[in-house]
Amino acid sequence: MTKIAIINGKLADPAGDALTPGVVLIEGDRIVAAGDVAVPDDAQRVDALGLVVAPGLIDLGVFATDKPAFHFGGITRAALMPDQRAPLDEVGLIREATRAGKPDFWVHPIAAATRGLQGAEMAEMGLMQMAGAKAVGTGRQWIADSGVMLRVLSYASGLGLTVIAHAEDGGLTAKAVATSGETATRLGLPHAPAGAEALAIARDIMLAREAGAAIHFRLVTTKAGFDCIRAAKAEGLKVTCGISPAYLYLNDQAVTDFRTFARLSPPLRDESDRQACLAAVADGTVDVITSSHDPRGPEDKRLPFADASPGMAGAETLLALSLNLVRDGQVTINRLMTLLSANPATILGVDAGGFAAGSAADLIFVDPDAPWIVDSAKMAAAAGNTPFDRLPVQGRARRIMKGGFFL
Repeated sequence: MTKIAIINGKLADPAGDALTPGVVLIEGDRIVAAGDVAVPDDAQRVDALGLVVAPGLIDLGVFATDKPAFHFGGITRAALMPDQRAPLDEVGLIREATRAGKPDFWVHPIAAATRGLQGAEMAEMGLMQMAGAKAVGTGRQWIADSGVMLRVLSYASGLGLTVIAHAEDGGLTAKAVATSGETATRLGLPHAPAGAEALAIARDIMLAREAGAAIHFRLVTTKAGFDCIRAAKAEGLKVTCGISPAYLYLNDQAVTDFRTFARLSPPLRDESDRQACLAAVADGTVDVITSSHDPRGPEDKRLPFADASPGMAGAETLLALSLNLVRDGQVTINRLMTLLSANPATILGVDAGGFAAGSAADLIFVDPDAPWIVDSAKMAAAAGNTPFDRLPVQGRARRIMKGGFFL
């Protein structure tokens, strides 16, 4: 098998504490060693030119596969949400999804927890797992029936699968498009209290405790929600949570003037909750940062705010926006790679996201200081619906390796 030695790089190893100069030695599609490693005479040398060498990003919970956007953002693996035109609730659909990214990136389907994502009849998780599903998801909806959710958690636990849950009480948020508060009231938007999130999390944690299941809350965006997560972790439950950059850098005032590019699910929160999100990243409560990539065209966004579809194109901006956390001293770059790569890999049960021997040779060469401007009109994504339009950012993936091959 071909041997490759990546030299002159600064390694952002999720298992380390700080950037360190070193070598990444690859044989075939796997990492053999990393760090202070002797370069074999028969290895092909690749000069990283002083760039940061990091694991390829693993985006946990995208709503569309988008090759140009993923390549721009350094994403080598994506966990695809079950909310597709045909919900991922059958074996054939799971198999098709696993092939969707080849040969450019890996796709790990998240199986629908219930048929049609209707929250009623449990889907065939075991068969979908054999077909390639790496987790089970409730999709954009909260499963209101506690009996159904308990069965989902129990069955998934028996299969060793994590349940990826949406955290909003549907009874409160069914018709809401904004978070209750001054902004929603001023704009006259249907709204729901931020507490709908903590209500959903609290119930699902109780059910996960009963089932002995692993549960991942894809997006947690409020102080009360994070308090629930902290308590569950302190108890030793198998509970993890994620966030996307929008909730770290925007509050509900971003929807002023009915800006539909800022119409998200869950909706943006007030400033106190935004600050709570930053604190949760800094103190380790947050386990994953995801792009929640959901490109939407004009037919979905150029509508009255309440009629517009929620979602944003996030793949291209995931790395650059997340690097702000490093510049602001919230996390080290190694910790950031844990949030973007190592932890998502653990939740999905894939051998990737790090530099350990045997890990997949999925790598990115990052220039953390490269300046660029987010431009919705020029984005590589299928649609450029980003609330960060015209924002100056820093950080680019200059080169990508997938499975030992450069893309």
